[in-house]
Amino acid sequence: MDETTRPAAVTPAEQSSELLGHPSDARLLIVNCDDFGMYPAINAAVIESIEDGIATSCSLMVPCPAAPQAMQLLSRRPQIPFGIHLTLVCEMPDIRWGPMTAKDRVPSLLDSAGELFPPTPAGRAALLGQARLDEIELEFRAQISAVADAELTPTHLDFHCLADGGRDDILDLAVALAAEYGLAVRVWLEPGRRMMRQRGLPVTDNDFLDSFSLNIEGKAARYVQMLRDLPAGLNEWAVHPGLGNAEAQAVDGGWCVRRTDYEFLTSPQAREVLQQEDISVIDYRTIQRVWSQNADPR
Repeated sequence: MDETTRPAAVTPAEQSSELLGHPSDARLLIVNCDDFGMYPAINAAVIESIEDGIATSCSLMVPCPAAPQAMQLLSRRPQIPFGIHLTLVCEMPDIRWGPMTAKDRVPSLLDSAGELFPPTPAGRAALLGQARLDEIELEFRAQISAVADAELTPTHLDFHCLADGGRDDILDLAVALAAEYGLAVRVWLEPGRRMMRQRGLPVTDNDFLDSFSLNIEGKAARYVQMLRDLPAGLNEWAVHPGLGNAEAQAVDGGWCVRRTDYEFLTSPQAREVLQQEDISVIDYRTIQRVWSQNADPR
């Protein structure tokens, strides 16, 4: 694609790609598999999407039922970079999970039935309206500690169903925890992105992709076009691969999103387009190194 037709990126002086030591016209892409640990058919698809596909890292949902299996898979694959998908909500009525912290210590994170809120607009609003920051910190630390107890070393923190944590103070907490533990944080909304880059902390330069925002029909062609149109700078896609098998279809209304992600990520076409477009696919280890050098703890 001619440079005159490629979507404009941010001003070169602001680009995170330059903070990572790349030229201003470099096209960098993180392909991160979210929801690792939710259930086994997701775990299998995430591993295959990284080992045999174009995905570069994943994010572990520590409170979920299949998280122990996911951590075993990671322990046998130390080469796979992964983050912690900080989780304060539960959207699966047939696969319930709760906080890692004892419920009586985090009552502000629970609904009237004593369960985590669903990530519906009303559920998120209720959670964010009542959640106490000290209780959120207890839960975040419990999720981070569970990973440390498994002798695993994450690269970053990100949020499940709450963009940039949903509140400024929650994002600030995550950034402080990242500084304490030597991690990066996924930040993709403004003004958070601008603030982080001003502090020398690389975050995505361009529009962030959540694969649940894409239509199922024609998704592979849409992914190909997005790769061809990828702007200069640091880009991130949050993808959600899953096998879409009978187990998934029985419990997960989003199984078709996950199946189509998995099919594209592991396709020969995906790798071919990356090569044709000279896109550098990176992971959060690169981001983590710069965050570890520049982040200030609370």
